[in-house]
Amino acid sequence: MTAELLRPAAAEFVRVATAVTELTAPTPCAGYDVRGLLNHLLYWGPWLLAAGRREEPPPGGTEAAAALVGEDWRAVLEKQTETLVDVFGTPSAWTGTTALGTARLPASVVGAMVLGEFVLHGWDLARASGQELVCAPEAATVVYESAVLMGERARSTGVYGPEVAVPAGASALDRALGASGRDPSWTP
Repeated sequence: MTAELLRPAAAEFVRVATAVTELTAPTPCAGYDVRGLLNHLLYWGPWLLAAGRREEPPPGGTEAAAALVGEDWRAVLEKQTETLVDVFGTPSAWTGTTALGTARLPASVVGAMVLGEFVLHGWDLARASGQELVCAPEAATVVYESAVLMGERARSTGVYGPEVAVPAGASALDRALGASGRDPSWTP
């Protein structure tokens, strides 16, 4: 079950994210330094939680206007991640449909987005800070399949960059990275 992949992916994400020290370092995500990427995660986490709980999204504001990386960002991100795992770690969070803002989506797509946030942005933060992300092949495969499913739509809205070709026989993680517009060989 995909929900079972969340806990280890989240633990690895938290390990990497909380070890980050240089907030102005570049990341593989165009337009985001580390601080901007952390702000992105802290902004969208409550939206994903609302979708998992079948609640209304948080009120007002935009990601660009948000300044969420305060002194306690590590504790806030860790708590938000724990809550996402608690919500999406239950099979019912992956069934039926839900809303992410005004978009109606299969709940399984939103659950895969959560896993993708942990894996893809965990990798982004790892690369930006000189760390390695450890990712189970099963989790990377789910993220790859989700990236392929969302591909064109995500690229057209700027969520993903252009697809990056990876060699035949590439790991599941490298395939997920390429499908989501990331170069697996990116370095700062």
